[in-house]
Amino acid sequence: MGSQRGSRIASYLNGPPVTSAKDLLARFDLRPKKSWGQNFLIDGNIQRKIVDAVVATGEDTVVEIGAGLGAITETLAQRAGAVIAIDRDPDMIKVLQHVFENTPQVSIKAMDVLDFDFAAAAAQAQRPLRVVGNLPYQITTPILFHVLAQARWGHVVSHAVFMVQKEVADRLAAAPGSKVYGRLSVMVQQLAQVKSLFRVSPHAFLPPPQVVSSVFSLVPRSSPLAAVPSQDLFAAVVKHAFGARRKMLRRALEPAFGQAAVTTALAAAGIDETRRAETLSVGEFGALTCALANVGVHVPAATREDLLDAGAS
Repeated sequence: MGSQRGSRIASYLNGPPVTSAKDLLARFDLRPKKSWGQNFLIDGNIQRKIVDAVVATGEDTVVEIGAGLGAITETLAQRAGAVIAIDRDPDMIKVLQHVFENTPQVSIKAMDVLDFDFAAAAAQAQRPLRVVGNLPYQITTPILFHVLAQARWGHVVSHAVFMVQKEVADRLAAAPGSKVYGRLSVMVQQLAQVKSLFRVSPHAFLPPPQVVSSVFSLVPRSSPLAAVPSQDLFAAVVKHAFGARRKMLRRALEPAFGQAAVTTALAAAGIDETRRAETLSVGEFGALTCALANVGVHVPAATREDLLDAGAS
C-alpha cells in the first residue's frame, strides 16, 4: 500500500519534499514488483475510508498486512494506539524503517504474514487485534484463512478490513443461488460475517491494476454459523459438494462418503438429493454434516492445503 502525502514523509527523508508514492519510489530507486502484485494506493480519500472502517478507538492495536510505502500505516498511527506493520519485501521494509524510525507506536515486521503469531500479539496488546490489508490476488485465500484460523472466534482478531479484487469480494459475500456462490463463500461465512463496503477504481493505484478492487469487512463469529460436530467433516462435505458442482448433490457426495450414508443423511437433513451445491445455505451444509456424522461418517483432520484451496472452487 502507498498513498499521496507530503510533509510527514518529507520530514523523514533528506532532499526535496516527497509528495507522492511515485516520488518516494524514485527516492529509494524502487519500482513496483509485478510478480508480487504490488499496486500502491495513491488515493487519499480511499486511504481514509479504509482506516475509518478498521479503527474503532484510539486504544486499538492494528496489524497491517503488506504495509508497503507506509501511507495507511501513517494514518493508522495517528488514529490507533499501536500499529504492527508487516511486509515481506526487503525494499519496502527499508522504506518503512526510514519513514517511521521516530514513530514508536509503529512496529515494523519483516516477514510473511502466514508466519505471524496473531495470538502472541493480542496477548501483548491485552485486547483482540484489528487487521487491515490490500491483498494481492495470488495470496488472498491463504491470508484470509490464516487470519480466520488465528482469530479464535473473535478472541484474538475481532475485526478485519481487506481490499481484494472485486470478483473475490463478490464470492465471499455471495448468497446461495448466486452464480459466484461457492466453496469459498460457505467456508468463510461459516467463520465470519462478511460485508462489502465500497469499490475502488484502478485509477486509485500506482501502477493501475487491470481490475476493479473492493473493500470488505470480516468480523469473526463467536461460534460457527452452522453448529457441526466436526469442522473437518464440514469442510470435507463442502469441498466434495462443490468439487462436482454441476452434478446433483447425491452424485457429487457418493464417491467420498458412500451411497448408503449420503442417501440416509440427505433424507435426515431434509435436503432433496437432486439439488446442487450452489443452492444450499451454510445452515443446510451444517445440517448435512450433522446427518453424515450421525450415520458414522468420519474424515481425517483437514490439512492446511485442504482449506487454502477453497479459493479455487
